[in-house]
Amino acid sequence: MYTILVCDDEEDIVNALKIYLTADGYRVITAKNGRDALDLVRTEDVNLILLDIMMPVMNGIDMLSELRLEYNIPVIFITAKGEDADKIFGLDTGADDYITKPFNPAELKARVRSQLRRYMQLGAVPEPAPESKDEYLVVGGIRLDDKTHTVTLDGEPVTLTPTQYDILKLFMENPDRVLTPKQIYREVWGTEPYGSESTVAVHIRHLREKLEIDPSHPRYFRVVWGEGYRLMGGEKN
Repeated sequence: MYTILVCDDEEDIVNALKIYLTADGYRVITAKNGRDALDLVRTEDVNLILLDIMMPVMNGIDMLSELRLEYNIPVIFITAKGEDADKIFGLDTGADDYITKPFNPAELKARVRSQLRRYMQLGAVPEPAPESKDEYLVVGGIRLDDKTHTVTLDGEPVTLTPTQYDILKLFMENPDRVLTPKQIYREVWGTEPYGSESTVAVHIRHLREKLEIDPSHPRYFRVVWGEGYRLMGGEKN
């Protein structure tokens, strides 16, 4: 049984989330602020966090910043409709996705399933196994081994979150093909792309920061204006 931590200081929101998630068979634990949530993460086997932004004692942004120093647990922000800047800041801080209040229960459940699936597949890296040519992808200096779930750049290991790994894998399976933000969201998150453009853009920027020597002059991830993104072979501009 997966354990989901719901961190929100609004009792009605917490109660609604507990009803939706326990009905799907999840174990739900709760906290009313970021500090209490961090304490639970350190004592419970938490598989996913639903995290509010505006809370007393410690807000969601500060909590996530501290969480990412130790844990790779997927985090979905619960945001108010007008908190667009907070959504982007949250993704920059290390959130995997966000959902806006008032939320649609079906959408919420789909996003939870998507993040749990990715985390349980990639959250723990298995022991290296003998290499098979069919088990890895190579584009330029980027090498992705899908059996060990590892990525290297010019022979050096690169640490990616499960979401970043899935996005990179999608591009490496489709080199030189333009992928729109909506296509990326559907393939990686497995749900309909509600507000996908900003979410995908932030994750692409993080991939550039980890895989490009000079992210402002990318060799791999190119923007095709008005269309989407393309993974190139690593040629210099």
